[in-house]
Amino acid sequence: MYQKESTLPKEGLKPLKKLNIFSTKGIQMKTFHITWITFFFCFFGWFGVAPLMPLIREQLHLSKDQIGNIIIASVSATIIARLIVGKLCDTLGPRLSYTILLALGSIPVMCIGLSNSYESFLLFRFVIGIIGASFVITQFHTSMMFAPNVIGTANAVTGGWGNLGGGVTQLIMPLIAAGFAGLGFVSQANSWRVAMIVPGVMLLIMAFIYYKYTKDTPAGNFKDLEVVKVKAAQKGSFMAALKDYRTWVLALAYAACFGIEITVDNVAATFFTDQFGASMIMAGAMASIFGGMNIFARALGGFVSDKVGKSYGLRGKGILLGGLLVLEGIGISLFAQSQTLGLAIASMLLFALFLKMANGGTYGIVPFINKDAIGSVSGIVGAGGNIGAMLVGFLFKSEHLTYADAFHYIGIGVAVIGLLVFITKFQLKRSENTETIKQEFQQA
Repeated sequence: MYQKESTLPKEGLKPLKKLNIFSTKGIQMKTFHITWITFFFCFFGWFGVAPLMPLIREQLHLSKDQIGNIIIASVSATIIARLIVGKLCDTLGPRLSYTILLALGSIPVMCIGLSNSYESFLLFRFVIGIIGASFVITQFHTSMMFAPNVIGTANAVTGGWGNLGGGVTQLIMPLIAAGFAGLGFVSQANSWRVAMIVPGVMLLIMAFIYYKYTKDTPAGNFKDLEVVKVKAAQKGSFMAALKDYRTWVLALAYAACFGIEITVDNVAATFFTDQFGASMIMAGAMASIFGGMNIFARALGGFVSDKVGKSYGLRGKGILLGGLLVLEGIGISLFAQSQTLGLAIASMLLFALFLKMANGGTYGIVPFINKDAIGSVSGIVGAGGNIGAMLVGFLFKSEHLTYADAFHYIGIGVAVIGLLVFITKFQLKRSENTETIKQEFQQA
């Protein structure tokens, strides 16, 4: 995509046509693994305090309304950050963009433990949200490294394995906090403050690794490649992405899947504590099951999307995505009506499967909407996910709704969005019709 005008890249410098997850050979696969591992640790910074909220709520005397505001704040800054980072990826490149984001994001993560009031905690939780923009860079960088026939699968694997961090942190962070308290370094009440230093340090380490061991493209870094300025501007056309209604439909779809995912990451531990009387560690363990589905479900969605694309093009990919969202909505409604812990866990696994497959299906379409502005489209769609999380956050702060009521309304909304996606024509432009997409998959 970004290459010298006068020469074609050698075979080893081209995007890969196959994804071998067990390989670390070549800059493509090295970048692939560093990218998803970095995104994985970003979730420790972004949602590290989520499973510790029962402890924080007690110490800071937080009300249900205040916790709702904290949930909203945790995803709000990400909206703006994803739009900015998407544009930076098109111009500055993913390597520098990720390095800067990780370094800046580590500061509020390590400093949130200094909070002594609702207001200060809310402010730190808001600023930490910029780390969520890491997803846009992850998807953009992966798209640079792989050919069209496996972009959906590659994006889904890096996104899914990275999202897995959202589940693992639910299990690990309470143990880290308990460990500091058990060793006598800090009291149990203040253990969450020291625990948050750990993910902050992780982000700084990954910033160094990302800068040193990755490249923007298989052919090299943006600054080292001879790219005509006019073409570079066209490739980063933010306005072109904004004017395409398919971008907004995908943003809405992502609000209905990833937006709900990070909402569940935020409230699951508290939900299991309040609804079924689980302890902090047990609630975190149950919430981690939801995130654990990312080890395969998002990748499965991207893989199926690629297979459907070979036969039915973008239209087929859109129908698949719409169907997954409808099934997700039905599963969420079942979860909301669960009366026992066992049924709640079973229904959570059901809707988690379709939700995470929808995540992969969404970004199986994104790289084909506007190939000259992949970063911008990715940023807008990614921001849509956080807008969805922010809006449904108001349901969880309402004094008139239980968490179960909130999930029930969410299920209905997700199903409606699924129907809208189902009827959307994604093969809008002649150059992107079904036959052209098929040929790109087969020739890649």
